[in-house]
Amino acid sequence: MQSDNPTAAILVIGDEILSGRTREGNAHYLAQVLSATGFDLREMRVVSDDHDQIVAAIRALDRSLGGAYDLLFTSGGIGPTHDDITADAVADAHGTTVGIHPDARVILQARCDRLGFELTENRLRMARIPVGATLIDNAVSGAPGFSIGSTHVMAGVPEVFRGMVDWLIPRLSAGRPVQSDSVEVRRGESDVAEDLKAVAAQYSDLSLGSYPFQDQTGWGTNLVVRGLDAARVAEAMTALKQRLSL
Repeated sequence: MQSDNPTAAILVIGDEILSGRTREGNAHYLAQVLSATGFDLREMRVVSDDHDQIVAAIRALDRSLGGAYDLLFTSGGIGPTHDDITADAVADAHGTTVGIHPDARVILQARCDRLGFELTENRLRMARIPVGATLIDNAVSGAPGFSIGSTHVMAGVPEVFRGMVDWLIPRLSAGRPVQSDSVEVRRGESDVAEDLKAVAAQYSDLSLGSYPFQDQTGWGTNLVVRGLDAARVAEAMTALKQRLSL
C-alpha cells in the first residue's frame, strides 16, 4: 500500500512476555489505534529486560537516532522495581542521563497524599525520567510515561498503557486513516488466489490480503482491501467481486 503517513514501530519490553507468563495485548491495541489515526505501523519487536538489547532496539527503530521509523512506541519496564530498567536504557540510547523529574515527583506526591501513602524511594523510582524528556499523562495510576526524541515510553500494565496511548496519539502529527473493505467468500485461499493476484496488480497502490478461516460449515476466506483513499478501495473491491462473480 502506497502511503505518505508517518511510519511507526512498537517495542514491547519484558521477560514475562517472552516466557509466555503474560499474554501481550498492548501492541495489538496500539496497532489498531495507529491504523485508525493515520500512522503506518511497520514493525513490532519484543525484547527481554536487558539493558543492551533495549538500547540497541531503540537505536535501530527511532529515526531521530538514525533508526528506521518516524515514531517508536514502547511498552513495559517503567515501574518501581529493580527490573524496571526502561528509563535508564532509553536515556542511554538517547545520550542522556536519568533524574527525578520535578513534575513527575509532584504528581506522585499528590497521589500518595490523596491515598494516604508515603512517597517511598521505591515509589519515587517512577519519577525517574531521562533528562530532556517530556511527560505522558497517566490518569489511571499517576506515574507518567515520557517522550524523548521520537521515542514514546509507556507502561506495560494494559489499562495504564491504553490510557497513555489515548492521551498521546491526539497530540502527534498524524496522516490519513487507513480505509478498508472486506468480503467473505466460502472458498479456500487457493480458489481465489489468481483473482486476488490480478486485482492486486491492477491496484498496486492498495493492499489486498486473504485470510482463511474454518467454521462449522466448512472453509472460507476473508478478502480485505486497504488503502488511504476510500473511493479507490471501493473501486478495487467492486473489481474483486466482479472477478469472483459475487
